Amino acid sequence: MAVITGGTTGIGFATAKRFADEGAKVILTGTNPKTLEAARSELGSKAEVIASDAANEGDIKRLFEQVVSKHGKIDVLFLNAGIAWFSPWEEHSVENYDRQFAINVKGPWLSIKHGISALKEEASIIVTTAVANQMAMPGSSVYSAGKAAVKQMVRVAAAELSPRGIRVNAVSPGLIETPIYEKLGSSDAETEQRREGVLTQIALGRVGRAEEVANVALFLASDESSYIQGQELVVDGGMTI
Repeated sequence: MAVITGGTTGIGFATAKRFADEGAKVILTGTNPKTLEAARSELGSKAEVIASDAANEGDIKRLFEQVVSKHGKIDVLFLNAGIAWFSPWEEHSVENYDRQFAINVKGPWLSIKHGISALKEEASIIVTTAVANQMAMPGSSVYSAGKAAVKQMVRVAAAELSPRGIRVNAVSPGLIETPIYEKLGSSDAETEQRREGVLTQIALGRVGRAEEVANVALFLASDESSYIQGQELVVDGGMTI
């Protein structure tokens, strides 16, 4: 059984479909009523969709209690919920900073904290980071710092949970065609300009697909990655080479 936070759109949704196609029982979460309903409609009986705020400790505790009570312990925990707002350093608000860190950093921290007891032995935790954690991308001061924190969090979790046989790894997407790029806090023109600028840095010369990241998440969830621990697998079309 797999639990996916931020699973109603983009990479999370593509991964939910991929896991379901492989025969997994999938539980995915989100907060937007429209995308929650759309996910329920498209996935039907293949997955259970739960409204849950990745940054809210009460929601996270209830999520794991509900899942374990109804389905038993979890094989795969994919912590994918995240937001991105890009703007020049001096234009970022404290509210912007707090919300990004709440979802992108506190969110996975809370899910690991409260999810450990819900995991089976030899379970796999996968966390979505981003290539922004190793690149100096203008406008990304808050987002990049958060994703760098998450990368280190993955390493520490791997060290702590190894004695329990639990693996913790990250998947680090580059420019992927997902709704997150519609929520960057920029105008359409600014977003398109940023996208075109990034494209020139990608060796393969194209934007990635959410399904391509989902394939890597599936690998990290499977026994085929049984000797990979505390690592970050980059899926960026050669953007960081």
